[in-house]
Amino acid sequence: MAAVEPIATKKIRNDSAYYTVSWSTLEKAERHRISQTVPAVSGIYEIYYVDERGRFHLFEVSQAWYGGLRGQIREKTDPELESDPRKREILDERDCYYRFTQVNSVEDILDILFFLFETYFPKINRMQSSGRYRQIYLKEITRDRFFNPLLT
Repeated sequence: MAAVEPIATKKIRNDSAYYTVSWSTLEKAERHRISQTVPAVSGIYEIYYVDERGRFHLFEVSQAWYGGLRGQIREKTDPELESDPRKREILDERDCYYRFTQVNSVEDILDILFFLFETYFPKINRMQSSGRYRQIYLKEITRDRFFNPLLT
């Protein structure tokens, strides 16, 4: 199977946007692995932790712009850099995993995050889209077949 590059693409039809998000493979959050494999470019990332039963839980979904994906994922998975005690405890005690996709436009980042938050947290979503499109659609591609448990 050919490698799927972790990048988001978009097609516009009428006044709707159709995004395809190709995620990187899900990787265990280890500082050296992050430094070696995650690019220092803009994009979106998700971090998961594994509970005692082996189930994955979404820990964070966010964007990286100025610091790049490498810096953001590295910072958000290091318990020594986390100030929230609850999050620090999870990072200390649980295995964490991450995945990412590269996105080159801040407006596209906003649209994709808006869609993800509407899907993951429909009653509490506070994200705003870029406002450029009447409808936003998103298709995910994963090489390792990992899909967010909130969607299954």
